Amino acid sequence: MTLLAISADSHITEPGDCYLDRIDPKYRDRAPIAVTDDVMGAVMSIDNGRSRVPYGMVAAAGRPWNEIHPSNYVGWDELHPGGWDPKARLAEQMRDGVSAEVLYPSVGMLLCNHPDADYKKACFDAYNLWMAEFQSTAPERLIGLGQTTLRSVEEGIDDLSRIKDLGLRGVMMPGYASCFDEGDYDHPRWDPFWRAAIDLGLPLSFHILTSGNDQPTNPQFRGPKLNSFIGIIRGCQDIIGTLIFGGVFERHPDLRMVCVEADAGWAPHYMYRADHAYNRHRNWLTAAELSRKPSEYFRENVYLTFQDDWVAFHVADMLNHERLCWASDHPHSDATFPNSQAILAEHTKDLAPDVRDAILWRNTAALYGLAVPTTV
Repeated sequence: MTLLAISADSHITEPGDCYLDRIDPKYRDRAPIAVTDDVMGAVMSIDNGRSRVPYGMVAAAGRPWNEIHPSNYVGWDELHPGGWDPKARLAEQMRDGVSAEVLYPSVGMLLCNHPDADYKKACFDAYNLWMAEFQSTAPERLIGLGQTTLRSVEEGIDDLSRIKDLGLRGVMMPGYASCFDEGDYDHPRWDPFWRAAIDLGLPLSFHILTSGNDQPTNPQFRGPKLNSFIGIIRGCQDIIGTLIFGGVFERHPDLRMVCVEADAGWAPHYMYRADHAYNRHRNWLTAAELSRKPSEYFRENVYLTFQDDWVAFHVADMLNHERLCWASDHPHSDATFPNSQAILAEHTKDLAPDVRDAILWRNTAALYGLAVPTTV
């Protein structure tokens, strides 16, 4: 049996002309470009080589574990062409048994951590134009999200309007706004931005690896380097806590936040601990005055995407299963592609059909206003 499935988190791999052809001319000489590295092969060079994104490692879906390394040479002809070719992407969806995908950037994830806010703004504006073109091939199967830099609240609201006008379905947020020093996301100054997102019907997504301090190479992590992988979900958890304990969901009960690629099996304990913290320690640890338990805001306002986190399916009854969204992460290295159907059959075999369908496609379809999918 083929299961209906929509991926709530997949990625494109930006092509060489994505930024170069659309960026503000003032930044064209710094635009991310495609180059071939002598060691890594296919890479995207950011800001004249300030950093390089090794596509052979990033877009390693289906490769064996012992071939995933930044120093492994992978040529452009060895990559999944659906990373930048929409028609090839539809064929890859068919191969994997996925009816539609919500699409996030790859280079754009790392650009969230670039220190130059003006440069990020130019790159994100260019990316949004490219993504609108990419999804236009099949807008019910290629679900594009826009990016915003958030140099100010007012500019962020303008970005939301432009993203909506481009036909994109949501917004990938930076872990930290570029104007963070003027107040974190729980500061009341952001309230007009949250209201605008609600009014425009744009879900706001926070993806792992976009908060700067959640990188696997960050020296803050103790022990062997592999230990750092465990910590990369912490950036998203910190944002959830900021929005809950800062009273953002209290003030904006219709706001929908998507926690992306940080798994979900941990959430029941997080909810318990959030309630315990508020019940026992709010007298000396500051928090907003909340009219509901922290766990209730989590259950209602926070969506969680995950790929092969089988624990999430086993604890679905301890969560709001209408806020769980399966994802393939294609073509990234943690992707379930090209084996999504087999993995889903195994992981969901003990779920009631209505709960299974909610997690595999219905929740994502409702969140982004998609038509009921058909088997590919």
